[in-house]
Amino acid sequence: MRILKYLFLLMLLSLVALSVFVATQKGEFNIERSLVINSPRAAAFNYVNDYRNWEDFSSWIVEDPEMKMVYPQKTIGKGGSYSWEGKEESGDMQTIFVKENDSIAQKMDYDGTASEAFWKFKDTIGGTKVTWKISGKMSFTMKIYSAINGGAEKIIGRICEKSLTNLDKKLDYEINTYAIKVNGLVRKLETYYLKQIFTSKISDVTKNTKIIFPKIIEFCTQNNIELNGKPFVIYHTYDLEKGLTKLSFCVPIKQQIHTSEGSDILSGKLESFEAIKTTLTGDYSHTKKALDKTTQYLNANRIATDSKFSHLEVYTIGKTEVKNPSKWVTEIYFPTRPKPSYTKSLVDETKVATPKIEEEIPSEF
Repeated sequence: MRILKYLFLLMLLSLVALSVFVATQKGEFNIERSLVINSPRAAAFNYVNDYRNWEDFSSWIVEDPEMKMVYPQKTIGKGGSYSWEGKEESGDMQTIFVKENDSIAQKMDYDGTASEAFWKFKDTIGGTKVTWKISGKMSFTMKIYSAINGGAEKIIGRICEKSLTNLDKKLDYEINTYAIKVNGLVRKLETYYLKQIFTSKISDVTKNTKIIFPKIIEFCTQNNIELNGKPFVIYHTYDLEKGLTKLSFCVPIKQQIHTSEGSDILSGKLESFEAIKTTLTGDYSHTKKALDKTTQYLNANRIATDSKFSHLEVYTIGKTEVKNPSKWVTEIYFPTRPKPSYTKSLVDETKVATPKIEEEIPSEF
């Protein structure tokens, strides 16, 4: 009995000693890891900037199949957030600062340990250098776990390293897997739509679609306006030298309506037109390649474009339908002018064939 008493006393003293040791340990930590990933800077930034993508690369989520994710309405940019609850730990994260294609600042609570995270994206040879810094103060529980498992540098550093590696692998496939097909000459049928008109940097169009389209769709919901297909963008002008475009963000609707005077959301009607159609399957960063391939097709077939607008993009399958960028589908239409009539001898000499016109069904808009 006395031996048991001594053993109990020894365990109690050991526990007290451990508690004192842990309590006196430095609780602050400052961890930094970097990795050059094989993806463009904008693509890497946009992927990290949306918390709905984190379950694909965050090591603490990837390695816990039972972890449950909770997403609010806003997951992108400043004010975006998410939370998670796993078998052994839970936490939440919120974005507090964003500099487009450059850096992201966040605050995080991981099982009672409050920390701040900072991401930096920099162009470099071979892709994008992504740096992830995490600093904060450990909770008492985290101090114990850290003391037993080799310290915060090892534990958190390993989380950062695995997450960055996962990010590289995921982006390398999702961003760089794409296909472009020039479908040929088609006829687009008329459609009614609601729109907002802007002058924008070409590089900002994708970012702006995430803001403008939900706004127009919400307007339709509030006013019981029936939608009629996928959102699209009409590029009225497209100046590559200045990097600027005048464009309309459009949402198709069943019937024509008239918006009130002074409204920033306007109604419009897209008349039926002939166009060369190109389908891009993949991330939006490959849009320029699709435009270039379409231009080559137009030149090779001596097809003149119509000056009514530059081109039109329909977001047939996007992030609201599927999370993976490699599966997004964008349809691009260049309006064309009727092809001039050639004499028989000229046609025979140049081997120019008139492309077949296919009529597209209205539901695609």
